[in-house]
Amino acid sequence: MKNMIMMGYIEGNPMLFLCVLFPFVGGIVSYIIGRKYKKGRDYFAEGITFVQFLLFLWLYLNFNKTGVQSFYWHGFCLFGMYLKLDGFRVLYGLIASFMWMMTTLFSGEYMAHSRNRNRYYMFLLFTLGATTGLFLSEELLTTFLFFEMMSLMSYVWVIHDETKEAVKAAGTYLAVAVIGGLVMLMGLFLLYTMAGAGTGETGYLLVDELRTMVLSHSSPGLLWPSALCLFIGFGAKAGAFPLHIWLPKAYPAAPAPASALLSGMLTKAGIFGILIISCHMCWHNGSWGKLLLLLGLITMVLGAVLALFSVDMTRILACSSLSQIGFILVGIGMIGLLGEWNIMAVRGTLLHMINHSLLKLVLFLAAGVVYMNVRQRNLNEIRGFGRNKPFLHVVFLIAALGISGVPLLNGYVSKTLLHESIVEFGELLVSEKIQMLYLTVGQMKVIEWIFLISGGLTAAYMLKLYVAIFIEKNTTAEKQEEYNLLKDDYINNKSKFALGLSTGVIGILGLMPYVTMDKLADLGQGFLEMEVQGIRVNYFSFTNLKGATISLLIGGAVYVLLVRPWMMTLREDGKREYCNRFPEYLDMEKILYRPIMLTILPFIGTVISRIGDTFLDGFIVILRKTIYKDSPLPYELTEGTKVTHMTGQILDHIVYYLKRLGALRKEKRPNYEKRFEHKLAVIHAAVKEYNSIISRSMSFGLFLFCVGFLLTMLYLLYFYYTVISK
Repeated sequence: MKNMIMMGYIEGNPMLFLCVLFPFVGGIVSYIIGRKYKKGRDYFAEGITFVQFLLFLWLYLNFNKTGVQSFYWHGFCLFGMYLKLDGFRVLYGLIASFMWMMTTLFSGEYMAHSRNRNRYYMFLLFTLGATTGLFLSEELLTTFLFFEMMSLMSYVWVIHDETKEAVKAAGTYLAVAVIGGLVMLMGLFLLYTMAGAGTGETGYLLVDELRTMVLSHSSPGLLWPSALCLFIGFGAKAGAFPLHIWLPKAYPAAPAPASALLSGMLTKAGIFGILIISCHMCWHNGSWGKLLLLLGLITMVLGAVLALFSVDMTRILACSSLSQIGFILVGIGMIGLLGEWNIMAVRGTLLHMINHSLLKLVLFLAAGVVYMNVRQRNLNEIRGFGRNKPFLHVVFLIAALGISGVPLLNGYVSKTLLHESIVEFGELLVSEKIQMLYLTVGQMKVIEWIFLISGGLTAAYMLKLYVAIFIEKNTTAEKQEEYNLLKDDYINNKSKFALGLSTGVIGILGLMPYVTMDKLADLGQGFLEMEVQGIRVNYFSFTNLKGATISLLIGGAVYVLLVRPWMMTLREDGKREYCNRFPEYLDMEKILYRPIMLTILPFIGTVISRIGDTFLDGFIVILRKTIYKDSPLPYELTEGTKVTHMTGQILDHIVYYLKRLGALRKEKRPNYEKRFEHKLAVIHAAVKEYNSIISRSMSFGLFLFCVGFLLTMLYLLYFYYTVISK
């Protein structure tokens, strides 16, 4: 058996691996086709995403017959590849493939005049494969592998336009992703230590076995350090506070179709990891739930406030995603706090993940329609674009109302469940079914109002965006007339189909929640450790409608009393325009992250590396002065080597005789700088310097790696002797 694992063998359903491999192969082929035939590449990429959607649709429709399926490639990268298809995974695989299919259809028109389209389509499909592998992963090392692949490949989306802003945003995105990945790897090391404690072996970190492993572990001291390390890695991708700084910058920099996927799908990849930690490692852990609830509340409010202050269309939607991730984190926190009574929180969290993915798909594609016609994102520039455009008006309005939590739309259902989970926890505290170990009744009332106010802020910033694009007229009459003349020419039929179908899905989910959304929750809730089926909530009861009404009234009041009078200024010509009132000195990236990552940490690393480099240089000098003395050379060239000297002299003599014979023009004053002996010496010196620079860079990188590896080993040894050995 051991030899078989070392050699590697495959078992299970190969269809799961095909779903991962297929987009990677498609990305390579699309790039090759695009070198010769641009339109063919577009059609081919659309075909790949369509086939991927059909694969997951087939898996979804047959899931009740086939049940849970798995795929094991033992020996892959030594640790193996483990994929699994359960209700949650087939559901999110279907949603991911649907979103990629819609964005690829839309990309044909949006990217028509863009550079580097071959690269864009190739990495679009590569990221689809990595994201699919992530959601299907069952072993945490497999999860880590696809998570890092997804991060690096989606980096190309952010930097696609290669503008100054795009390069800066991509740098921030990559820095957060890399640092988060390294910290996540530390968490995996700690988990492997837990898995092998007491047995002398390192076990596989299968997701379904994590809870059993944690509960059976005699020394749980490694649980919190490993959970926090993993949360930093996954939370960075999800955009959770305080790891959110990349999100408001990356979305405006990336093309609109890519932004739709960054917001709707890649953030859910981070949430997927947080669900693994919360529902499998820290199962029914009230302290962990309280921590996530606190971070969720901060993320929820911060994102809503940033969106409300912004005057950039895409940035508003980006900060909105940050806020909605906060709503999901609140739900995950309530899962941990409620324990066995967490069914409302489980279903609300799952459904809000789905709803946010689909709503942001429509909103970012609609914003892409505006941008590809106007090439502007500032509200003052795009103001009035949506007038006399009924199709765009309807799709944007449905998505805006949905994310604001208006009844009869899908966002209302998931927000109602999340709100009910908060109310239910307060009632359980009053009835003393849950002890006041973590939160009091009064604190839960405050949390409930923060939740309702955040929902109101969502309605306020979406109303601000909607009024600016579709209701108000542009302050420049000529520009408004130009917008009015576009009418049906602003979007082609393929893009209209992608937007219309995506909006139709949102409408069906909201109008028939008992038939659609309850079924989806029943299918996916098992992954969140909730096995109860058939729960029926009266979504349109007076109590639930009252909560939504309070949020919407708060949103209307904020818009009328704050946005209109204070977030707009009066110009000299008497017309009003939007302005950003948010203080720049509160930008966390400028005041905290960039100084630490780009100044303090590099300085510390430079000092440590310089000390190490000086020590090694001094040691080598001592050796050369004592044991390994340099032997004097009988003859030393002024420049170059013997090879360059001899080759140069031969070439110089050839040139000399050619000039004597008249084959080359003679010069009155021969210049030594033009002789081949000197030229070859200069080339040799340049190559030697380049090699020296590369060697020093590699040595510096290797030195830093060794320092980091040493610190990691010391950290693991510390925990081994202080926790495990006891």
